Amino acid sequence: MSTPRFLELPPGVRRRDIPTELGTVAALWAVPTVGSCELQPALLVPGYTGSKEDFIAVLQTLAHAGRTVVAIDMPGQYESPGFGHADGYTLRGLGEAVTALTEALEHGPLHLLGHSFGGLVARETVLGGQAKLLSYAAMSSGPARVDGERAADARNLVTALGTDPTRERLAELWERNLDGPTRESGVPDEVYRFLRTRMLANDPAGLAGMGTEILSAPDRTAELAAVEIPKLVLYGENDTTWPPEVQATMAQRLSADRVVIPGAAHSPNVEAPETTAGALNEFWNRAEAPEREV
Repeated sequence: MSTPRFLELPPGVRRRDIPTELGTVAALWAVPTVGSCELQPALLVPGYTGSKEDFIAVLQTLAHAGRTVVAIDMPGQYESPGFGHADGYTLRGLGEAVTALTEALEHGPLHLLGHSFGGLVARETVLGGQAKLLSYAAMSSGPARVDGERAADARNLVTALGTDPTRERLAELWERNLDGPTRESGVPDEVYRFLRTRMLANDPAGLAGMGTEILSAPDRTAELAAVEIPKLVLYGENDTTWPPEVQATMAQRLSADRVVIPGAAHSPNVEAPETTAGALNEFWNRAEAPEREV
């Protein structure tokens, strides 16, 4: 992962605040640098402890296909203001926030993608039935709560924040548990500074609430399968958050398209951006084809 690729905005991408009825959402807004937006837009929802920047490496390729692409921070993540209370950070509450954003965009029906925990949030948006959607894509997401080592990480974070999460506790958590491993991971200094700034900018109540949700999310695959829109399950062949076999079974239950990204793990958008963007554009183009033929 090169520092410029990860942090610098490519041509055609700009930061934008989007007002909605449930609050302002920080976004990266990508459009083609040549030609017009002839295709329907796409909305990208990040995972737990993630942000809109996780999609920087794919935004230009996705937009150059001829569509507007919007990557967001969910409420309480990084640069999006929080709800101001813990109740909003349920899957349902976050799904409603994404629905409100789709309405605020006023671009007609769009493609919705969620990465990791964002896939569970986007699923709630689909099941809510209010958003105008052309397709749903789950990237490195699963049918229900996370398990194994990633569950232990989320549980430790929620426990450390306590029942009354504060920014002071979040800062202590970073210094005690996260700063050393982040430095030792070998990321460039610029990326280290970004990861630290992003973590400390999160709403502590949001981190606690989202962490609780990712540890207890129910399996709603059967309900999602009943929604008649095109669906995609995309994941890296080396994913360990939701194992590949779990995601493959979910795709089968959904009668969804399935794409496995070679050499990638939990973040194919960062680890194999061109392959990932190509697969998404191909899926979105197929999903739009019936509408364009009418």
